[in-house]
Amino acid sequence: MIIRHIGHAEFQIETESGIRIVTDPYDSSCGYPIHQIESDIVLISHSHHDHNAFELLKGEPRVFNRAGIYTPDINIKISAVRGFHDNEQGAKRGETLLFLIETEDLRIVHLGDLGCMINDEQVSILHDADILMIPVGGFYTIDAKLAWEVAEKLNARIILPMHYKTRYNAEWPISGPDRFLEEAAGQNILKEAEVLRVTSGDLVCHPRIVLFRF
Repeated sequence: MIIRHIGHAEFQIETESGIRIVTDPYDSSCGYPIHQIESDIVLISHSHHDHNAFELLKGEPRVFNRAGIYTPDINIKISAVRGFHDNEQGAKRGETLLFLIETEDLRIVHLGDLGCMINDEQVSILHDADILMIPVGGFYTIDAKLAWEVAEKLNARIILPMHYKTRYNAEWPISGPDRFLEEAAGQNILKEAEVLRVTSGDLVCHPRIVLFRF
């Protein structure tokens, strides 16, 4: 499996069989460059402009944007779980979906724009994440401290921070990844990664936290 962090909360996950799963594609208002990303499956956590621009992707992907359990391929199972975009039960920013992708004996979790601590029901579904894509920037989502607590609660093996301040969105009222790295002090960290190549058999060979180059 190959994972690329396109930017913000958008990742491309390419399976060994060549199926491409894209998460939360952003639009041009986010400041990040727009890339022509190939996709067969798109996961949309919520309808905000920085997460639902699937029309900018190449191909004719199947779009999953509602809670439920899906099997878009014989070797892929996707669970979409309801969550909240804020710490007031959605009163401020509404809901977000939390995704579990099960394929190639890996459990990949993408937490959308999670805005509060996950509950026991969510943990029961998303637990033991082999790869966790988690927002860490705060303000619109959980902050660095809570993100680390969530990652530990899910027993995440490899953590991919997302939704943080970069040179492309420098005016946004969110923090960069450094605060999260401070919370994770002592962990093995890889910075400036181009891609992540991972299988279920080599999980222990990878750093705990991976930051990608944009």
